[in-house]
Order: sequence, then structure tokens, then C-alpha cells
Amino acid sequence: MTAASDSATGRASDPAFDPASGLAFDPWDPTFVDDPYPAFAELRRQGRVLYYEPSDQWLVPHHADVSALLRDRRLGRTYQHRFSHEEFGRTPPPPEQEPFHTLNDHGMLDLEPPDHTRIRRLVSKAFTPRTVERLKPYVHGLADDLVARLVAAGGGDLLTDVAEPLPVAVIAEMLGIPESDRAPLRPWSADICGMYELNPSEETAAKAVRASLDFSEYLRTLIAARRKEPGDDLISGLIAAHDEDDDRLTEQEMISTCVLLLNAGHEATVNATTNGWLALFRNPGQLAALRADRSLVPSAVEELMRYDTPLQLFERWVLDEIEIDGTTLPRGAEVAMLFGSANHDPAVFTDPDRLDLTRRDNPHISFSAGIHYCIGAPLARIELAASMTSLLERAPGLRLAAEPDRRPNFVMRGLTELRVEL
Repeated sequence: MTAASDSATGRASDPAFDPASGLAFDPWDPTFVDDPYPAFAELRRQGRVLYYEPSDQWLVPHHADVSALLRDRRLGRTYQHRFSHEEFGRTPPPPEQEPFHTLNDHGMLDLEPPDHTRIRRLVSKAFTPRTVERLKPYVHGLADDLVARLVAAGGGDLLTDVAEPLPVAVIAEMLGIPESDRAPLRPWSADICGMYELNPSEETAAKAVRASLDFSEYLRTLIAARRKEPGDDLISGLIAAHDEDDDRLTEQEMISTCVLLLNAGHEATVNATTNGWLALFRNPGQLAALRADRSLVPSAVEELMRYDTPLQLFERWVLDEIEIDGTTLPRGAEVAMLFGSANHDPAVFTDPDRLDLTRRDNPHISFSAGIHYCIGAPLARIELAASMTSLLERAPGLRLAAEPDRRPNFVMRGLTELRVEL
């Protein structure tokens, strides 16, 4: 389902409101999901922090507040390092979801210091700039091969032909996952990431549990093989990594880290690619400027990630009472920081709803900030620039073949397909 849109921008004409809450926010409304940005503008006018009862969260829509709260140690991705579920006033997850939570809760994205500090330090030793730089020829070669196949076919689905296989293959190559084992990676990831949407259903949870079990068992076997025969890959590096106290990753931490790196290492990149190209097709003047001047690619990557943000919402728990604009958020409250809204805040971005590939002052927060800033951001930028450059060079007449549909998800914003032709 697509919303009525302005012919120049492709933006929906009216904000979507949730009648029950009275807020310009309704993440289950297809019209809102198709284009949340007009509603975000209204949300910013409604206040700096707004309670949304359907998800029991405090929404934060302004860039300054989101940026500050991402760095505020009174908030955390978890509370279990300080409180039990009961002490924090929260109900423990159902026992049948335990495999998902065990996998998720041991990844550094959902940990706080000191465990987060220890694991990120160890991962950083294996995930070095040199490692990322060494992948550059592989990334560019793979992007060229994928685009060449798309061109030879006269077009196709940019999502499944280029956007998905590139980052999945890159992170799998980095981890040392054999090519013959890679087919289930994307489905496992999609099922696990379904749990990051607001109020996931029992069916979504069941899929995430099954994927968590299967993915964990596969990695357990692969890690055991790498312990016996180390290779020149990230898993072998994680096995060997230790800090000054000789503190190593546990097996569960290693499994959770590998899953996090795979999921985070491609989900946002896939969506940034398809969201970005759809924005270019809907802004032909900007696409023409990019085709005429390839030096715009680096700033285009940043602007497209800002303009249609692949991760729309990032959650944090209030560990110690805070006050925002006169509103007190008690310990135990959950805060939903709206990245997409922050990236369109006119207090920070001039003419924020206009796509401007030459934008230089672009402090978008698509990669988050603070201690949870995306460790894979340099690799994501390389992948996005590689696929964009290859498409510009090898498919100069690329155009939209059919209007795409949005995935029904709000948090991870993407398309079901992106049909293109030459």
C-alpha cells in the first residue's frame, strides 16, 4: 500500500495520527510506514518528549535530544547489569523466548559497561581499519560482478540482485563463513530482526527463536572448527583476541557477536541501498548531478542515509531518573529515540526534506552515537559507495521499472523489492 505523494518529492501529503494517543505517530499504519516524515514534523511540533501508550515508550523526536541521550549514561540498552526484572518493574520475557534473548542479550549492542567495554575492545582488535581496508578490492569486485549480471539481464530487482548479496557476502567473507553455507544467513537474520519491531507478535517471536537456535548451532560448530584450524578471518581473530587481563570472549559472547555483526553488518546497508536509489529515482535532478559528477558519491552516501533513514528507532532504558523539558522520566521507563525524525530536524539541517547530495554540514545519526556507535560504519560506507559507483558506471540509464511497496516494518525501514530496467 502506498500513500498519495507529491510528484516532486514522493512525500506523503498528510501526517498520520494515532487517534488513541493523539500523537502524529502510528507505526502500524501503512500510510505512516510508507512515509513517516510529515508525521515526524508534526511530532516535533508536539513536544520534545511524548508518551506513546501503545508501546509504553517515551518518544524523542528532536536531533539535539536524541544526540544527547545516546551519550547519556543514565540510560542503557539493558538494565540487567544493575537490576532484576522485578526490581526494574518489568515482566521477564516468556520462557519459550529464552533462545532469542540468550543470543541477543550477550551481544555488545545490548550490553552496558563493563561487559560492553570488554567485548567491544576485543572485537575492535579483530575488526581493525586494516581488516576493513583489506576487504576493499573484494567489495568493489563483487559489486562490479553483481551489477554486470543486472545489466546483462536488462534489469531486475535491485534488492535481491545487488543490495542484499553484496553486504551479506562481505560480512560472511569477513567472518570466514564458507560460500556453500551462506544461503540461510539472510533468512535467519530477517527472522531474528523481526523481534526489534514494536510489539512483535507470537508468530514473529517463534520465528526468531527457531532462527536463534539454528544460527547458534551453526556458529558453535564453525567456531569449534576454527579453534582447531585457525584461518585469516574474523572468527579466528575473535578466538585469539584478548585484552591486558587475558580476558577472552566466552563461547556465547562469540556466537552473539558473530550474529550481531552479520545482522547489523547487512540489514542497514541493504535498506540504505534500496531507500537511497528510490530517493534518487524520485529526485531526477539529483540523480543527474550524481551521474555527471562521481566525486559526489561520498557526500551522496551520507545524504541518502540521512534523507531516508534505514534504522528509524533506537530504544534505551531509563536507569536513573531524568528530566526532559520539564517532564520527569522515572527509572524503568523506556525511551524510543526517533532517528528518522532527528535526521529531518530543521534546527540542524537546512531544508531537511530536500534531497541535497552536495550537503556538507550533515551530522546525521544513522550510525547512532556514544558507546554504541556502529563499529561497522566504515565498512558500510565502503559497500554503499562501491555499489553506487558500479551502478553509475555500468548502468548509466538505470531507471525505476515499477512503483515499489514498503515492508510493513517501521523500525527497520526498507522495501519488499525495487524493480529497475535499463
